Amino acid sequence: MNPNSDLDAEFSSTDSGASSTFPTQCSSLRKNGHVMLKGRPCKIVDMSTSKTGKHGHAKVHMVGIDIFTGKKYEDICPSTHNMEVPNIRRKEYQLLGVQDGYLSLMDDTGTIKDDLKVPEGDLGKEIEKKFDAGDQLMVSVLIALEEECAISAKIMPM
Repeated sequence: MNPNSDLDAEFSSTDSGASSTFPTQCSSLRKNGHVMLKGRPCKIVDMSTSKTGKHGHAKVHMVGIDIFTGKKYEDICPSTHNMEVPNIRRKEYQLLGVQDGYLSLMDDTGTIKDDLKVPEGDLGKEIEKKFDAGDQLMVSVLIALEEECAISAKIMPM
């Protein structure tokens, strides 16, 4: 019997190993970058650094907008401390259909995905209108922390 067989079984069902966040020193974060604020992935829209106080740490004040909900979050962190930065990916899909408030999408490998809601607001209306008009659309999807949302759509060149 192989003494490592128990270990092999333990790791057989892991994912790609990519972490959903990674630590970055607060002082190296920049406006228009991304950061986790109050447990949510946010795009930094404003940040300012205070001078060092009598206890020696400059503080960074950050304002971010949740990339999925648009909600505003704020946080203050010592510049030398680490903050979590979300791993954000963007993926392109071809739109196959719109049904019951969900998009039916296909990626470049031919895999079908139909669990993504039609985005609220103008983007959702634009996608449905162009699809109903017979246009072939490519939909950009933002993926972070096991959440996904459509962020743009463009007509595919024929």
